[in-house]
Amino acid sequence: MTDPNPAAPHHTLARQRAQLIIKVRSGLMSAKEAARQLGISRKTYYKWERRALAAIVEALGNREHGRPPLPVDREKAPPYSLLAKNNRLRIRERWFLAFMLRFALGIVTPERLKRRLGNKLPSKDLAALYSHLAGRSCSRRIRALIVLSHLCGVPTDSMANGLGIRRRAVEKHVRTFGQLGIDAAFAPRKGAGRWKDPKYRDALFGILHSPPRDHGFNRTTWKVKDIACVMGRIGMPIGKKRVGAIIRNAGYRFMKAREVLTSNDPDYREKVDRIHRILSTLKRTERFFSIDEFGPFAIKKHGGRRLVGPGEYPTVPQFQKSKGRLIVTAALELSTNQVTHFYSSGKNTDEMIRLLEVLLSQYRDCTRLYISWDAAGWHASKRFAKKVEEINSRRYRRAQGTPKVVLAPLPAGAQFLNVIESVFSGLAVSVIHSSDYASAGDAKTAIDRHFAERNLHFQQNPKRAGDKIWGKERVASIFQEGQNCKNPRFR
Repeated sequence: MTDPNPAAPHHTLARQRAQLIIKVRSGLMSAKEAARQLGISRKTYYKWERRALAAIVEALGNREHGRPPLPVDREKAPPYSLLAKNNRLRIRERWFLAFMLRFALGIVTPERLKRRLGNKLPSKDLAALYSHLAGRSCSRRIRALIVLSHLCGVPTDSMANGLGIRRRAVEKHVRTFGQLGIDAAFAPRKGAGRWKDPKYRDALFGILHSPPRDHGFNRTTWKVKDIACVMGRIGMPIGKKRVGAIIRNAGYRFMKAREVLTSNDPDYREKVDRIHRILSTLKRTERFFSIDEFGPFAIKKHGGRRLVGPGEYPTVPQFQKSKGRLIVTAALELSTNQVTHFYSSGKNTDEMIRLLEVLLSQYRDCTRLYISWDAAGWHASKRFAKKVEEINSRRYRRAQGTPKVVLAPLPAGAQFLNVIESVFSGLAVSVIHSSDYASAGDAKTAIDRHFAERNLHFQQNPKRAGDKIWGKERVASIFQEGQNCKNPRFR
């Protein structure tokens, strides 16, 4: 250790080093932290620690009775009573230092502690004191050492210096112990750790065991944020981190998997660059749509990612009687994040023409509509191309007052670039997975509400919030080449 002050007394530096070594041996500090405070390496610290322990063992060994005679100047010598008092004080401090080292080494047992303290504490209080001394809580170990030091007659200043805490804190714990007893000395702070109350855990799992719909959430699985919100409603406010801690401590966990997709289209770069050019120059009177179909999916009991208890393995029957089937045909407008959808009887050119007519009617006040989709056969059929050509004719546009339609197809095998796939993944997680709807009508109601709430959110918040991704959508609703919008695990 480099001396910060060469003129400092030798015993002061030695006392500081001894205090750090005692803290490490008592479990109040790591050897690495002590070495950092001393300005030495851990190897040097351990060498100092061995020297200190050897010196203590030597100092506590048997010696000849009596003290060697010392020359005393009677004029400068303090009164005999003061010398005796200081001598007794040094003996107490020496015993307490030896006790802390022996306790850190695991030598001290409850029986030896009881013999040392005699009748100063009942057996029950002595057992509680020892349990706190050997416990995992650092604050309780410090309080136990304060009580033990007080019972052994160690002064307040010595306790504060040895434990590295304020004198007022030591006096407070000593006063609490003297007035209210051992239980009050280790009582938790008022208002602290209320989430550890079993009432909070029971209320939280009561919420988890009920469906989110019962609490006004249009979901089939719970989010930590929603659980904290419901806890606040019932008068038990709790943070999201505490909710997660309670769930993890109960043995629950989340499980997921990932996949990576690749396109093999030889014109991949040209098609992607064209879409980038369109989006970079998109005018206020123009709209860009990402189009696709979700489904078909059967109305039955679905599996999904959910919270499970220890030893619990949720199952879904392999053979079920379907209550119906649905196909959702939808278009996502990228500049406003608005979804237009309806339910189709199949995936074919007729449904694409129907969607095109719906978009032309809804966005009649625009000058141009860009249509982007994957390379499915019915998306690029001759009949659909002929319909687009008819819509773009001057006679049709003058008669109907509709905008011009421009096709911007995605590369083949690049469903992961289709932005609406991310919205469909969020839809699946929110209202399809872990569901068991009674009929196709109930499923339609949930899907309609999901899209209505999503559209309303982005009408009120035109700029997407950083952490607001509806229904755990995989990525933000923007076209970006590096993201993976489609999740095959959900479809």
